[in-house]
Amino acid sequence: MFTKRKQKLLSFVLLTALLTWAGGAGSVAAAGGNTSASSRIIDGELYVKASIIPDVIKKVSPSVVAIIGKPADGQGGNRFSLAHGTGVIVKSDGWIVTNAHVVKDMDRIIVVTSDGKEYAGTRKQIDVTSDLALVKINAKGLKAAKFAASPLKIEVGETVIAIGTPVSFALRNTATVGVISGMNRSLSSDYNLLQTDAAINPGNSGGPLVNLKGEVVAINSMKFVDVDIDSMGFAIPADTVQYVLSHFYKYGQVKRPSLGLELEESWSAVVGLPTEEPMTVLALTSGQAEKSGIAVGDQLYAVNGKQVSTVVELNELLKAYLPGQTVSVTLLSEGDLVTRKLVLSASSAH
Repeated sequence: MFTKRKQKLLSFVLLTALLTWAGGAGSVAAAGGNTSASSRIIDGELYVKASIIPDVIKKVSPSVVAIIGKPADGQGGNRFSLAHGTGVIVKSDGWIVTNAHVVKDMDRIIVVTSDGKEYAGTRKQIDVTSDLALVKINAKGLKAAKFAASPLKIEVGETVIAIGTPVSFALRNTATVGVISGMNRSLSSDYNLLQTDAAINPGNSGGPLVNLKGEVVAINSMKFVDVDIDSMGFAIPADTVQYVLSHFYKYGQVKRPSLGLELEESWSAVVGLPTEEPMTVLALTSGQAEKSGIAVGDQLYAVNGKQVSTVVELNELLKAYLPGQTVSVTLLSEGDLVTRKLVLSASSAH
């Protein structure tokens, strides 16, 4: 029969072996020794270090700003009629990314950094399709946020922190903690979104969603609001943010390509069922599409060999291309599976 002391010792040995076999979720030391920065052993059990979340917040907060201004439909001279949101510093010389819907109709933009300094802001670029915009302030030496690398590597259940300016401008740099609730969500959006249960409230829009490395994995964008709905927020993944920012820097706008086709999704795709059913061509909207030999009623299966069943899947695929480039499209046309060459046109969406 094992004594209580021997049972604890055995538990510790088994846990150590398990962690070693798993690649080491953190280095495990003997009793009284050092452990990893994020974990430690107490009575043979692994505990997450309580200070890791405060450490991440301290690291990221200097890169988060609050944005306030007069809405375009403000109530005349009412000085209390203001709109506000959040932004993330992306360059140390005053470049800030936020949501398009935060600043699209905002006048006299004021940006407040985490240390309380105020700057006049200028709206530079805006892309309503992705709901992203760039704001510039006249400042130097700011701390730019670190974005997670593309392609984004994140898992459902991973802990994330939202930082922003919820409800009131007086609540700047509020932090809330949750997990990634879902991946590849498409909700009246042109690109995939991340879902999170971290509290996101009006004013959080444009703020960062960060992982426990202090990397921005997404920009908070929207939430479902209803008396029967709790903790359903959505954010623009870092790879989409980087795609849009790279176009802003290079071209001053997003040069978004289009097949030049009006497409209808299958019933299964519309209601959210897993499907490989093709989309149907309803209309040709560009001269290049008309020259390609594609006809109304054709069914689109793939672009450059990659299957697409929804408009969001197609938009995600087209992020790798520019208008004027040529792609191959695979379609079912009059009962035959055919391949057409198609020159991408410039999308009218901005």
